[in-house]
Amino acid sequence: MADRTGNRTVLRHGGYSATSVLPGESEAEFKKHHRDLISELNPAGPLEDDIVESVARLLWRKKNLRTLTIAEDAQWRWSAIRPVHIDLQLLGEPKSDSEIRNEKDQVKNALGENFKFVEIGEAATFDGLEKELSVKERLDFLIDRYLKRLLFLRGLKSISSPPAKRINSPPKAA
Repeated sequence: MADRTGNRTVLRHGGYSATSVLPGESEAEFKKHHRDLISELNPAGPLEDDIVESVARLLWRKKNLRTLTIAEDAQWRWSAIRPVHIDLQLLGEPKSDSEIRNEKDQVKNALGENFKFVEIGEAATFDGLEKELSVKERLDFLIDRYLKRLLFLRGLKSISSPPAKRINSPPKAA
């Protein structure tokens, strides 16, 4: 899947999502944050582990929203330059690969460490966060629906099983 810059970011940067640890953020801090939540919430089993991990990622993103602002700024600056290449090619003035590489290097130098956000693409933007949360919300809705069905079915089975044999009490004395 290509992003706005035409990069194949999903293949090259598949580990990134808007709710993951992005460049410039501390993986070690996130792991500590996640461990602290595990300690506090004490999940038992894979479903509870998944819920705690989701909460950890969302709290992390909330705490580090500034990273998305930096990423969007870097992508905006890159997109302001990129259309010039396309316009010149459409006008019959294609640039050589070395000219494009040179201009890309200039942008890399201007953006410094923030150029990594250009390479990541939409995953490191507010739009990317919104899309990712929308998909996660839909998945959570479906998971919840099927868990409710499972619990409902288990409840029906528990009340429809044959009753346990009654032990007769001794006859009352007259």
